[in-house]
Amino acid sequence: MNKQAISNEKVILVSESDFDSTVLQSEVPVFVDFYADWCGPCNMIAPTIEALSEEYTGKVKFVNQQLAMKYDILSIPTSMLFENGIVKDSLIGAYPASAYRERIDHALGPRSFETGTSTARQ
Repeated sequence: MNKQAISNEKVILVSESDFDSTVLQSEVPVFVDFYADWCGPCNMIAPTIEALSEEYTGKVKFVNQQLAMKYDILSIPTSMLFENGIVKDSLIGAYPASAYRERIDHALGPRSFETGTSTARQ
């Protein structure tokens, strides 16, 4: 299944030419899914990435990117979480939504309703 065929406007396909403006200069954290259309595991996690993009609307930007030599991507799928233009976290391989969610939540920090209370990791 072609990832572009199931993409919606919440997951943006970026090219090498607009990567800097879309990802590195973003004011919100950006979850980048490095993939290839021929990659089975990449296609397997596509629905998970789509669902997470809806869950984190307005908090995290989600983008798809074909292989990028700039970040020495050797295995796909590789997911990287960028914040202020810097890679804050990465995962190589296909994982359940909970693994991606844990890393995104960690990058976002405590939620507004948690302020004033001690938050312990579960």
